Amino acid sequence: MTRSPVRPHLVLAVAGIALAGCEGVQSALYASGVEAREIRLLFWVATGVCAAVLLLVMVIGTLALAGSTRVRAWLAREQLVIALGLILPVVVLSGLLTYALLVLQAGAARNASATDSSVTIVGKRWWWEVVYRDADGRSVVSANELRLPLGRPVSLRLVSDDVIHSFWAPNIAGKLDMIPGRVNRLTIQSDKLGVSRGQCAEYCGGPHALMAFHVVTLPDAEYQAWLAREASTARVPTTAAQRRGAALFIESGCGACHSIRGTEARGTIGPDLTHVGSRVSIGAATLPADAASFARWITDNQHIKPENLMPPFRHLAPEDLDALAAYLASLD
Repeated sequence: MTRSPVRPHLVLAVAGIALAGCEGVQSALYASGVEAREIRLLFWVATGVCAAVLLLVMVIGTLALAGSTRVRAWLAREQLVIALGLILPVVVLSGLLTYALLVLQAGAARNASATDSSVTIVGKRWWWEVVYRDADGRSVVSANELRLPLGRPVSLRLVSDDVIHSFWAPNIAGKLDMIPGRVNRLTIQSDKLGVSRGQCAEYCGGPHALMAFHVVTLPDAEYQAWLAREASTARVPTTAAQRRGAALFIESGCGACHSIRGTEARGTIGPDLTHVGSRVSIGAATLPADAASFARWITDNQHIKPENLMPPFRHLAPEDLDALAAYLASLD
């Protein structure tokens, strides 16, 4: 029985698919932040050293199997075994450890520097509360999205409201755990405009895999204008459908869990929805923030994100559901 040869184009296709996962909005190799670039360089240095060691081992193994008697005798010398089997691993691993500690120390030094922006991120089941401080020192509450000013360091206070979570925005920085009863701090700086994606990197039960968020980097002037709008109360409904949706939001009990500033909704169990229509997504980066997605989420959220803590509202008539979704989408 003969084996069919491995086809080169199949190998290339598999390699291409694997490498495709190294790019995009959630890849540590696609760095757009200061700390992420340091981590990426550390990765490539470690990968290069490991490749060199692997090549050395392959060469020595080949010589040991196919070399002449004289070569194999030379490879069996005690001095060479000690040098390659003991001294070389100690030197290589010590060098990598020292380099990694220097990189981490550089990050610690930057974390200790003063920053003019502070954001508190609270890990919850299974979403993110994001609290900004504006120029007047007021707290501005948002959810499931982190906005950053371009080229400016921002200090993050990472806390947990329930179980251990882990904040990880691979394009921007490394990951850091969020532990109940403890405040961990991370200073990040994004140097590229655009939207990237982050993820909870510590299993926290339930729909952990769908506990994500977006990071939006804006020019400084746009960031300041956005923060001022985010601190304001909710937009007043302008159409009949939106007004009907606003009334339904209160009548259906949504305000018991969610807050919309400027209205009677003052709940704190679920995400703040004051400006939910201006976000990139809803459901912790699960669906785009548009009227159709709001309608789907309201009635079918347990199918979209199983075990999340919001009950489905399937009792709403189609016209009421459309009105409620239109109201939420208008909150920009």
